[in-house]
Amino acid sequence: MKIQRCKGMRDLSTAEMTVFRLVEGICRDVCSGWGYQEVRTPTIEYLHLFTSAGTLTPGMLGKVYSFLDWDGWSGERVVLRPDGTIPVARLYTESLQGRGLARLFYAANIFIFEEVGEKTRERWQCGAELIGAGSAMAEVELIALSLEVLKKLGLKGVELRLSHAGLIKALLVKLGLSPEEQNKMFDRILDGDAEALAEVSRESPEVGNTLRPFLSRKGQSPGFLRDQRALLARSVPEISPHLDDFLKTVALLDELGVKYQINIASGAGFEYYTGMIFQLFIGKEKVGGGGRYDALIPSMGGGDVPASGFALYLDRLMDLAKSEAIVGPVARRVLVRVKSGNAMKEAFKVADNLRRAGYTAELDLDGKKTDLKWVIEVQSEVPTFTLVDNVKSRRVDFETYNEVLKQMEGEGGDKDSPA
Repeated sequence: MKIQRCKGMRDLSTAEMTVFRLVEGICRDVCSGWGYQEVRTPTIEYLHLFTSAGTLTPGMLGKVYSFLDWDGWSGERVVLRPDGTIPVARLYTESLQGRGLARLFYAANIFIFEEVGEKTRERWQCGAELIGAGSAMAEVELIALSLEVLKKLGLKGVELRLSHAGLIKALLVKLGLSPEEQNKMFDRILDGDAEALAEVSRESPEVGNTLRPFLSRKGQSPGFLRDQRALLARSVPEISPHLDDFLKTVALLDELGVKYQINIASGAGFEYYTGMIFQLFIGKEKVGGGGRYDALIPSMGGGDVPASGFALYLDRLMDLAKSEAIVGPVARRVLVRVKSGNAMKEAFKVADNLRRAGYTAELDLDGKKTDLKWVIEVQSEVPTFTLVDNVKSRRVDFETYNEVLKQMEGEGGDKDSPA
């Protein structure tokens, strides 16, 4: 009987791992280029980190992998991390507090339980967190950073969607909902129920008539928000500060020429958002998102520290990215073959020298035919080396390794056929 992998889990083949590392590498390179420094948090965290006020929605909490960490005398419930931002905020509060502005990024797996096991339960993401800056410019930096990663991956048709958690909360207060009803409705919106606000606005006709055009229309400029601000200021004055905050961000995006779509009645899965929320789509596929979470670090005892961040979903990017567009030059690969038993030491030396010269050198262990361009045969007698060119079906003998390398470099050794 064959043992199968767990439901909802995914194996990555050698070809898939190549694409995974390429996508992950581009994320790392772009983040590093913007001055972000890499961190890593544990796979297991205490459950209360995610149940404390302002973290995950009930819908998300219902999907965590949770178990008791028993030490023989007592135990505490822990989880496989369901989110990347919250652990980084904990790390900052625990280890980096007081050091000023922090630009941090990570590449990590998260775990979300899906009952039927058809969706992936282990998911990989690359995220960036900008902690200690509370300006519209900080939000725009993160949006521009995430868009640059997608551009470097060669992805087209990226759609940027904008919302604002402060606006949503102010609207819920104005609709006359109880605190409990406000929390439930906010969680529905954040869990992706785009009809939630429109539904509750119909139950409050007086306010709903004013809000309905605001909720249903999708705008693409600050003018859309300014027009709505003038209309809403009279009936929902509480919304004005949040609209002003939102206007600052979209105005900067306009200045940079970044295209976007404003859709207030949409959210993104996490209660910790307090301000601007953005989501990234390619077609119907959501490939990332983030926003402002000024209350998260204070809730962990980290002081009044503003913060924003985002995550890109590596699994989805792997499927969308064309590997040939991001691989660049094919790695130079050479097979080193021992022609006589006492030439093994020399073969290892040749392989080591090839790697130092930037080649991928593999020792021939099975003697089978290869589709690599270059094969170097090593023997104890002179000539010591035979360079086999499988593309041109040619064999050339050499006495020294340097002669072999010169011949390979002279004939374009970087154009090997893939194995």
